[in-house]
Amino acid sequence: LQDTEHVPVWCMRQAGRYLPEFRKTREGRDFFDTCRSPEACCELTLQPLRRFPFDAAIIFSDILVIPQALGMNVQMVAGKGPTFPEPLKEPEDLQQLQAKVDVSKELDYVFKAITLTRHKIEGKVPLIGFSGAPWTLMSYMIEGGGSNTHSKAKRWLYRHPEASHMLLKMLTDVIVQYLLGQVAAGAQALQVFESHAGILGPVEFKEFSLPYLRDIARRVKDKLKEAGEDIPMIVFAKDAHYALEDLSQSHYEVVGLDWTIDPQSARERTGGKVSLQGNMDPCALYAPKERISQIVKKMLEGFGKKGYIANLGHGLYPDMDPENVGAFVDAVHQHSKQMGAQI
Repeated sequence: LQDTEHVPVWCMRQAGRYLPEFRKTREGRDFFDTCRSPEACCELTLQPLRRFPFDAAIIFSDILVIPQALGMNVQMVAGKGPTFPEPLKEPEDLQQLQAKVDVSKELDYVFKAITLTRHKIEGKVPLIGFSGAPWTLMSYMIEGGGSNTHSKAKRWLYRHPEASHMLLKMLTDVIVQYLLGQVAAGAQALQVFESHAGILGPVEFKEFSLPYLRDIARRVKDKLKEAGEDIPMIVFAKDAHYALEDLSQSHYEVVGLDWTIDPQSARERTGGKVSLQGNMDPCALYAPKERISQIVKKMLEGFGKKGYIANLGHGLYPDMDPENVGAFVDAVHQHSKQMGAQI
């Protein structure tokens, strides 16, 4: 990790509907058609960088491209979000999934988008690639979309543990190839999103999420090492407070935090083993700019400058004012510069 004059900052969902230019580019186009257009993904990835001095870009895509690669039909339904017309209901449904996925063929459009974007960024900031984590993808594939209780997916964990592990392993194998393909295409860091971690308790997390998160990082890193490469990996397990210690020993360089975790306690519990990323409440961006500045200052003081990437504790929402996003980025840069060099 290098010393920087200010704390680096980016936002989850920084390419998003809060930007009028994003809405214009996406207008009248099917969501997944947009994801399959490298030119559109590149444009959407670059839009926030034209407006704000973000220190990283994250490729515009979606975590559900993996279930699609496995042969599932996923649609983005207006007002409802992602929808699987035929979700997995019983273990025998796993036989309908594509057993061997040729990632370079099925997800080629993501790799093309990464390469194109990497060229267009011209080295100004690093480009982050990403994937959903196995449990989060599994829960979508069984629930058929978003859910409050995730009870259908969790029913599998309790009633069909073997089939659950089979599916999680299948997803892990594809994710490893997918992430390696992103690095080959030009991604300079990778984030793994375990967005539904908080639906699990500590015992289930240790059985159905953590081993796969570890496996992904270990296998990706081992393969890259063979090629003499190494790139930082970030794990973001939303609402998994109980797993901070485990996550900090899971082969990831950075642990992303949601906004419900106290920065100082996160530092203590991770014991300096990893860098931390996060964790301002996205809704703080509804506050007036002066208040945003105060919240950022307190957050920076909690984390300290070393081994820290500023971010929100989850993604930006569509009704947020771009001006306030700019105020967040500026506040991180200004306050962290004023904090001076810290040992």
